[in-house]
Amino acid sequence: MVSSHRLLDLLGVELPIIQAPMAGATSPQMVIAVSNAGGLGSLPSSLYSEAELRAALDTVRAGTSRPINVNFLSHETPPEDAARQAAWRQALAPYYAEAGLDPDQPIAAGRAPFDEAFAGVVEDYRPEVVSFHFGLPAPALVERVKRTGAKVLSSATTVAEARWLEARGVDAVIAMGLDAGGHRGNFLTDDLSAQVGTFSLVPRIVDAVSVPVIAAGGIADRRGVEAAFALGAQAAQVGTAYLRTPEADISAVYRQALASAEEATAVTNLFTGRPARGIVNRLMAELGPLSDLAPAYPTAGAAVAPLRKAAEAAGRGDFSPLWAGQAFRLAQPMSAAELTRRLAGVD
Repeated sequence: MVSSHRLLDLLGVELPIIQAPMAGATSPQMVIAVSNAGGLGSLPSSLYSEAELRAALDTVRAGTSRPINVNFLSHETPPEDAARQAAWRQALAPYYAEAGLDPDQPIAAGRAPFDEAFAGVVEDYRPEVVSFHFGLPAPALVERVKRTGAKVLSSATTVAEARWLEARGVDAVIAMGLDAGGHRGNFLTDDLSAQVGTFSLVPRIVDAVSVPVIAAGGIADRRGVEAAFALGAQAAQVGTAYLRTPEADISAVYRQALASAEEATAVTNLFTGRPARGIVNRLMAELGPLSDLAPAYPTAGAAVAPLRKAAEAAGRGDFSPLWAGQAFRLAQPMSAAELTRRLAGVD
C-alpha cells in the first residue's frame, strides 16, 4: 500500500480525503466543515459569476484557515447552433405542453470556463489548491495559477489523459472512473467505450505517471478508500456521499432519490450536453439517457431548466439532474465533518 504522506504534504492537509467539487450542491459550509475536519474542502466555480465566487470565498475564508481547493472547468463555449437548439426544444415540447409552459420562452445557459477574470480571483484569494475538470485551460492561465503557489490538480479518465496532464505540469492526477457521479472529466476522447471503472483505472494510472494519484468514483465509505489505497492511490476524492450531509445545498427531491434503495444510475447527456452519471429519472428513461438531439455542453441544460423548476415545485425529480455515483446506496446521512473522519478511518 502506497503512503499518503507525499500528497498530504503537497496539499497541506491532515487526512487523505478530498470532498469533490459539485456545482449546485456544494455549499461554502460544506467546504469549511471538510477542511476544518482535516480533509480538503473543494468549492466549485462553474455556476458562480466572478462576484459570486468572491462572495463564496469570503465566506469560506471566514470559516477556515486550513487549505481549500477551488475547482474550475476548462471547456470551450460552443458556437451558436440555432438549428440544433430548435430541434432540442421540439423534442422537449410535449413536456412543456404537459406542464403548461411556453416552449418559446427566453432561456439562458451558463457554466463558465476558467478565464482571465477567474485567474484574477485565484491571484487575489490564493487558494492552496486549484483543480480543473475537462483538461486544463491555456498554458498562460495555468502559469498564473502556479505563480500564486497553488498546487494544480486535474481529472483524467484514461491513461492517455493522465500522461497528458503530467506532461503539462499538474501536481497530482485525479483518476476518475466510469462509476463516478456527475460529469465525466474526459477531454482527449468522447468515446465512452474507452472509459473504465475506478478500480481498473487507478492502478493503470499509478503505473503510468510519477505524480501522486487521487482515486475518484464509486467511493462512498472507508472500504472504498482502503481499496483505492491498496491500488496505489494516495488520496480519495468523494462526492456523492457528501450529498447526504446537511451541508449539501440540494433539493428535497434530490435527497429523496439519494435515499432510495431502488433507483439505478446511468450516464446521460440530456441535462447539459455532456456525459454525466446520475440517478435515472423520467427524462432519461424516455429520451435517452444519451441522445444526439442534446446540444453541445453546456447549452442543453437551459431548455430543461423550466421543466425542472416546475416538476420540483410539484415534488418530482422528473427533469432534475440527480448526479450520483454507482455506489450512492452506500452513503449514509451524517455531517460533512463526521463523514470526512470516517472516510479517513479516524472516527
